[in-house]
Amino acid sequence: MDAVSGVGVLDKASLLLEVMELGPASLAELVERTGLKRPTVHRLATALERLRLVARDRRGRFVLGPRLGDMAVEAGRDRLVAAAGPVLDGLRDRLGVSARLYRRHGDLRVCLAAAECGAPSPLVPVGAALPMHAGAAAQVLVAWEAPELLFQSLRGARFTAATLTCVRQQGWAQTVGEDAGDAGHETAAVAVPVRGPGNRVVAAVCVAGPVSRLGHRPGRRHGAAAIDAAVQLGAGLTV
Repeated sequence: MDAVSGVGVLDKASLLLEVMELGPASLAELVERTGLKRPTVHRLATALERLRLVARDRRGRFVLGPRLGDMAVEAGRDRLVAAAGPVLDGLRDRLGVSARLYRRHGDLRVCLAAAECGAPSPLVPVGAALPMHAGAAAQVLVAWEAPELLFQSLRGARFTAATLTCVRQQGWAQTVGEDAGDAGHETAAVAVPVRGPGNRVVAAVCVAGPVSRLGHRPGRRHGAAAIDAAVQLGAGLTV
């Protein structure tokens, strides 16, 4: 064990998690690798499972649970926002349109950071909460969800499951004409996923501006630039 707290039950639980960190493990394997007694391993592993710190795979083996991923995402949120400023500024300057970072919060997508280009692009202030039923960023934040959550998110959405399949294949989402700018200009947008620990989609980078600048196929024209920015941000979450 790399670290010891001095609190017996915590150290034993940590030992179990260290084994699972190397891959799925059956109850017998946990007993063998930790040297703990079988009743102790079973009691701790099932308690960790109830807390979602441990889960089971299809073969019933113990694996690290989804709550650990949630914690890693939350731990990286401040780093993500701190790193977003210069990355979004560079994307805005490169494409000449607004660049934003969105994160999903329930049925809303919240703007965490933005580099605004100004008129004729519509302005989205940091902290703005927008609906999840439309928009390129919403598509990206939904596309890689678990199937049961994905289909729930499709209720009332302007996009379809087929649209999200294309998003996953392309690696980006695009919209044209869904929103109008402050001056009535038709708006285009392209969004790409930011991936954190475990390759989870934790946010979306989105560039938006007038069709006259982004074109009617913004994904093909500018998807690569947005992906570069998202990869740069994601890299800071996995170090």
